[in-house]
Amino acid sequence: MYLSVHAQGAETNGRAVQEITAPLSEEQIRAAGIETQPVEPEAGVGEIVVPGVVSVPPQQLRIVAAPAAGLVETLLVAPDEDVKQGDPIATLKSSELVESQRAFLHAKSDADLAAEKLRRDEQLFREHIIAERRLIVTRAEAGQARATLDERAQILALAGMTEPEINALRKDRKLASSLMVRAPIGGTILQRHGTTGERVAASAPLVTIARLDPIWVNLQVPLSRAVALDSVERVHLAAAGLDGTLIRVGHTVDTATQSVTAVAEFRPGRSPLRPGQAVQAILRVKGGGASQWRVPADAVVSHLNRNWVFLRIPEGFRAVPVTLVSETPQFASVQGALAAGQRVATRGLLTLLAEMAEIESK
Repeated sequence: MYLSVHAQGAETNGRAVQEITAPLSEEQIRAAGIETQPVEPEAGVGEIVVPGVVSVPPQQLRIVAAPAAGLVETLLVAPDEDVKQGDPIATLKSSELVESQRAFLHAKSDADLAAEKLRRDEQLFREHIIAERRLIVTRAEAGQARATLDERAQILALAGMTEPEINALRKDRKLASSLMVRAPIGGTILQRHGTTGERVAASAPLVTIARLDPIWVNLQVPLSRAVALDSVERVHLAAAGLDGTLIRVGHTVDTATQSVTAVAEFRPGRSPLRPGQAVQAILRVKGGGASQWRVPADAVVSHLNRNWVFLRIPEGFRAVPVTLVSETPQFASVQGALAAGQRVATRGLLTLLAEMAEIESK
């Protein structure tokens, strides 16, 4: 038995994919154990079942860090706890906070003195007692003092003090040694990084908060099926009873698994989808305007990053390139130069595939 390259070919990815013909007699077909089944037309929606992992969209993830160095007095939240924006997360006792408040009060005193000096010099200038040059210098000093006070207020805000707390400090001049850390967004506590009684540096992570609606599932799609991703209508999670939308398809291939990463977005509501959870997703694929055929799953073979079926012809078999749209354990939906009623090989394909690889290597 031998394979000969057929003259007709199909275009794919900018280069011709040649159909390969294997002339075989009936005796040779029986000896090789080759069996065939018919091709059936298909116009419905196919399915691809792929694994996935639930993840949080990066724009919905926030790490709450210590705004100043200090001692963690209390952690007020636990993992999986829901919080609202502004809810207390932890309390810190910080000498840096005390120093920042002291510097703020010092800057406030300087600003008050500069404002009083400016008021006095403006009065003296109106009475022609001082020169205008002195008034200009006094105005510059007052402006600099106000800028320094604003800077110190911003430092306190970055340290976690709220505007009412800063105004209270401005009015009462009473230093606070403890600082309340609050949730910047509403969501769910995914992880606690700090522990009570621990000394932490400024910017050390305390907790991770995430909004879990909507949520993403990172899908691992085999490279041979990636061409069908453009035709995905929806993504179904049977375990959670959810339907979602495919929002992103990766441009790179994982070298270890030869798969493409695709991202589906879901609105979980009360469904128990959790970040890190492994799931199975069903991609509902629509055939589109191209002719689509249903063949046994065993009829489709992969060779040189292409999918093929071996079509029965009077001379023997012809290897025809096809596009795999979807696949289940029993059947595959393909697009290619096929016709209803034609028969494709479902058993004995290893013999045909070995000869196909041999002729390709010549």
